[in-house]
Amino acid sequence: MANKVMVIGEKETFLIRVLLKKIKDSGFTCEFVEWTVDAINAKWAGTSLVTLYMDEGRFPSDKTVRFLIDKLSEEDKHIIPIGEAQDIKGLIDRIPGNVVYKTFTRPLDNEAYIAAVHELFAKVEAGEFRKRILIVDDDTNYLGMVREWLKEHYKVSMANSGLQAIKWLGKNKADLILLDHEMPVTTGPQVLEMLRSDHETKDIPVMFLTGKSDKESVMAVVALKPEGYFLKTIGKEELLEKLHEYFMLHK
Repeated sequence: MANKVMVIGEKETFLIRVLLKKIKDSGFTCEFVEWTVDAINAKWAGTSLVTLYMDEGRFPSDKTVRFLIDKLSEEDKHIIPIGEAQDIKGLIDRIPGNVVYKTFTRPLDNEAYIAAVHELFAKVEAGEFRKRILIVDDDTNYLGMVREWLKEHYKVSMANSGLQAIKWLGKNKADLILLDHEMPVTTGPQVLEMLRSDHETKDIPVMFLTGKSDKESVMAVVALKPEGYFLKTIGKEELLEKLHEYFMLHK
């Protein structure tokens, strides 16, 4: 499916029509949508990028901005605002920085804008905006299985021991660590203790993986105060759902 750009504005002006033609000529699907919640929602399906075009001193309503923030955050999509410098500042002060890819002041440099759209979609295709998850488990079969489950949605790295994980984290960053609780040599709790004692890794969220579901074992895991835990009997769809919920709550 072609990448779809939704161009939102108060009304479809001549300059917006010029922009729409430039986008289409570059091989992307695009359409203009008035900046009301109902209009945006009706045309949202398949949208890959939102471009918000603001004429001088004109802003979408707070209701529309909140709706856009929710949709963009939920689907990990981006917005490119276009307008006067003061209008752009007024907008981006109201929305999370992680959903704003770039901003452009008017008069718009169409070529620079099209280059930014190409750049964004190339980064999306390469997975640059995906969250990085490190899985740590001495069972290589389990490691491989979970990686297969997650790789379409996240950047996934693996370590088959606690020390290997510590070494990997010395050179790389992770947004979440899935850590086996019952590893030999260096156990999951010992790895967690090492992570929390190091300035560089103390704030990385950790969720334990455990094969023990009895109350005593679960309480022992919870007592270590990880971000959460998963039983190893969890299925693919439930794991993906739980991870999605976690990242939605911790944007």
